[in-house]
Amino acid sequence: MRILVVGAGATGGYFGGRLLEAGRDVTFLVRPGRARQIAEHGLQIRSPAGDASFPSPPLVQASQIDGPYDLILLSCKAYHLPQVMEDIAPAVGPQTVILPVLNGMRHLDLLDARFGAERVLGGQCIIAATVDAQGIVRHLNTNHSITFGERDGSRTQRSERIADALSDATFDLRHSANIVQDMWDKWVFLASLAAITCLMRAPVGNIMAAPGGLDATLGMLDNAYAVASANGHAPSEVVMERAKGVLTEQGSSLSASMMRDLEQGSPVEADHVVGDMIARGKDAGDLTMLRLAFAHLKAYEARRAA
Repeated sequence: MRILVVGAGATGGYFGGRLLEAGRDVTFLVRPGRARQIAEHGLQIRSPAGDASFPSPPLVQASQIDGPYDLILLSCKAYHLPQVMEDIAPAVGPQTVILPVLNGMRHLDLLDARFGAERVLGGQCIIAATVDAQGIVRHLNTNHSITFGERDGSRTQRSERIADALSDATFDLRHSANIVQDMWDKWVFLASLAAITCLMRAPVGNIMAAPGGLDATLGMLDNAYAVASANGHAPSEVVMERAKGVLTEQGSSLSASMMRDLEQGSPVEADHVVGDMIARGKDAGDLTMLRLAFAHLKAYEARRAA
């Protein structure tokens, strides 16, 4: 199976590198700056699960794509998606399958409109990773998984082929029969985490130590749950209890990557992660906490643009 991994940053570099390590036919679609960095230093992964180094991994830039790929693993930031869709268009043929692992749901609407829903799987990943100043992909803990599946819940020949292609690499893989619910479960948690840590400019433990921090966090989670419920994808009680436990853990250093992006003055996925949840919550009742967090993020974006 010919696999195109979009990007060789923290997510694409990690999962694509692990697939390359497992002997898969992987090519990375990269921008010129990252191409130069990898040409000079190679693609390097540092991880508790084992380090890996690829001196000359297969790279391609958008203008060099020479035909269709079987699978496109899409791991870009949401605000880059419009350009990425144009970049990958020459790689999409009649049998190409696109597996996005972006957060939220909005990207599915955009990909469906551009390439057709029949080509787009549901997917998500869990990993904490970053690219350091030397271009090294640094995996920060032991979580590294991809979950994917057909969005209608069916088990198809193509999804089985993809499962085979992604298996036996150094990350966890789950072929899900309920991927849309899986995506909503993650979105409820992530939107709550991003919204509260960005709004408070603090990790979970500091928020829990503040007067009113617990109530504010639970209010954010309740808002996100209400949106999921209004869309027919209410997370289970087990999922919600797990989310509450993580979001209210005393002394926790956990924060959303969006908060780190914000503190570094970088672009943030405000519209995709928080704004789109509000947009899908017209029948969800009072969303005061999410709206407050979204206003904060949009004010940040306006100030950054100025």
